[in-house]
Amino acid sequence: MKKEQNLDQKTPIAPGRRRFLTETIAGAATVAGVAAVGNVNQAYASPLPTNVAQSACGSDQDLVLGHDLSTLQQLEDAKKTFSDHGRVAPAERILAHHGATYVRERLWVNPPLPYNDLPHILKMARRIKEAGLKFLLDIHYSDFWADPGHQTTPAAWQGQDLATLAKTVYSYTRDVIERLASQGTPVDMVQIGNEITNGMLWPLGEIYLNGNQYWTEFTTLLKAGIAGAHDGSRGRQPLIMVHIDRGGDNGGSKYFYDNVFSQGVDFDIIGLSYYPWWHGPLSALQANLNDLALRYNRDIVVVETAYPWTLADGDGYANIVNGSTVLVPGYPATPEGQLGYLRALLSIIKQVPRQHGKGLVYWESAWIPGAGWEPGAGDAWDNMTLFDFKGQALSSIKAYEGIQSNK
Repeated sequence: MKKEQNLDQKTPIAPGRRRFLTETIAGAATVAGVAAVGNVNQAYASPLPTNVAQSACGSDQDLVLGHDLSTLQQLEDAKKTFSDHGRVAPAERILAHHGATYVRERLWVNPPLPYNDLPHILKMARRIKEAGLKFLLDIHYSDFWADPGHQTTPAAWQGQDLATLAKTVYSYTRDVIERLASQGTPVDMVQIGNEITNGMLWPLGEIYLNGNQYWTEFTTLLKAGIAGAHDGSRGRQPLIMVHIDRGGDNGGSKYFYDNVFSQGVDFDIIGLSYYPWWHGPLSALQANLNDLALRYNRDIVVVETAYPWTLADGDGYANIVNGSTVLVPGYPATPEGQLGYLRALLSIIKQVPRQHGKGLVYWESAWIPGAGWEPGAGDAWDNMTLFDFKGQALSSIKAYEGIQSNK
């Protein structure tokens, strides 16, 4: 099968849709903890209250109610702050106060700016745990953005043969997981690659190449990462997620996971990205989730989603979603429409058969204007956040409040 044949032609891949990085911030100082973002109101100074579910995907069946905050430190270094009804606090604590249970962070090997690298991850992991949240680590295995159209092998790893690259992936993953465990911030869940629909660590791990398919080579690298995550955990095994971008594409999802399972890959969580303007209507997502749950008997997390709260632009850089024609009917680009979309999505997830629907992660909930997708660029995501352009929490931040476990 050719590269494009297992992809939903109605919802084509947009390779650059999340290829973002912060603009260069002159004189930026690293923010290591809570004190760096101003005076913290006492309402947000302690971990989650005990009445908010904090476990996920375990025997207690609690939902993952997550936020990707991978750009947060860049924004703080740019002197951006976040508030809720006028009370300034770190974004992760505001989100925890409103029901979040997880924070997701992406990891790059040697990025062009000192964000999303291992030192950054170690600092953010402390903040996540101090806020009473669980930690989902998204390892891109690249120096920069990895998605279905871009899976560039880190510069320092290029030129290795498959066996050597597999050893590098194993050692790198093991060392990252071990470093996090050794500082008292163990990873609760880890993605081995980001949106690896077409493989990872190209060209050796590219699935579709020159009219052929290379599942054995791809899964050799995937298995190496999984083994490294297990061996670096110091006895506290993280849940392993394998993540693709085919939220509304049942045929593409089945084709990928059928091949992965046939290669003997063992993992815990199916991770899917779902953006309705790329991946189809909510009904397509629902049908896909239900079928995958019954077909593979695996837990599923919609590990990336978002929806606009406005069609306005906060920084003069064109937004990805800037017109009403791509919106879901019944959910306008308002905070109320954004909240309605998230509640509808959560309802679908909770109805997945065998209680395999385990929640969602909102992508870049706090990416307000002030940091771009690459040095010198702007922010194409500032109308998708759960905070307004000035960092004030929107009413949609309440989406996770009152969400109960699947029991």
